[in-house]
Amino acid sequence: MRPSTDPACLAELDRLLRDGPFHLALRAALAVRGLPLQRVQHRLAARGIRVGVTSLSYWQQGARRPRRAESLRAVTALERILELPDGALVRLLAAPPAGTGPARPAGRSYRTLFSGGGTVERLLDGLDLPADGGLHSLGHHERVRIGPAGELRARESQQIVRAHRDGVDRYLAVHHGDPGCEVSRVRVTAYENCRTGRVRCHPESGVVVAELLFDARLRRGDTYVFGYGVEDGTGGRSGEYVRGFSYAGGQYVLQVRFDEAALPVRCRRFARSGPDAPRTGLADLTPSGRHRAVHLVEQAVRRGILGIAWDWD
Repeated sequence: MRPSTDPACLAELDRLLRDGPFHLALRAALAVRGLPLQRVQHRLAARGIRVGVTSLSYWQQGARRPRRAESLRAVTALERILELPDGALVRLLAAPPAGTGPARPAGRSYRTLFSGGGTVERLLDGLDLPADGGLHSLGHHERVRIGPAGELRARESQQIVRAHRDGVDRYLAVHHGDPGCEVSRVRVTAYENCRTGRVRCHPESGVVVAELLFDARLRRGDTYVFGYGVEDGTGGRSGEYVRGFSYAGGQYVLQVRFDEAALPVRCRRFARSGPDAPRTGLADLTPSGRHRAVHLVEQAVRRGILGIAWDWD
């Protein structure tokens, strides 16, 4: 790419540096200077600053704003690399991001959904990905298999999602193993319209976070279907399976199938508003005959937790 000398492009860059927002000003500066993101990354690295191409891409899309000290240091360096006035980009970060407002309720954080939510958020922060994944679930069919020792052997997810911003190209799968889970032996497999990216684990809490990279970059309003599975089998005897929902809406189907060597004496569906809240909406579930399975169907989920619990004795 060559630097642009088009007066209209230069005037637009001046306007965006004056009025913002940050991501459009950054995008315009990159275009005017003719610098691809890989070259910008190399120039930052030469200054001792490590920022991934994915992060740079998120910054110019408006999917994530630089906030950490190292990220702000990178923005200051970008001003020099892109030949901008000192503070031109940093100043724009002080303004609220475009498009925020009361029209869209905020999603619930992992901390409010799971007792180990803080661990999940730290793992996500280490991946340097947007706090808002940019996706809403339209439909989610999840199958859980309980093994002969009562352990969570495996689960499979088939999901239909819709992007609520441009540039979404991945989903973050979170697995919470039961006590005794050996996260190094947990395997995440992408099997439909996605592939496995980075995987991060927290052995003490049994949490695994995996990137599922889509085969396409979505625009706002696009829908996407993908599937993945998690093989575990390393934890102790399981007594429930739950799914947390940050946003309301969409259908959720959960099936739990038991091994013939480990059949529970009672199964119930339930809901919770948070990890320490009491169970509500209790309803007994009867395992089907030879398939030894129970299920729940929620046509329009609410923010919070849904699950199935079972008793062994």
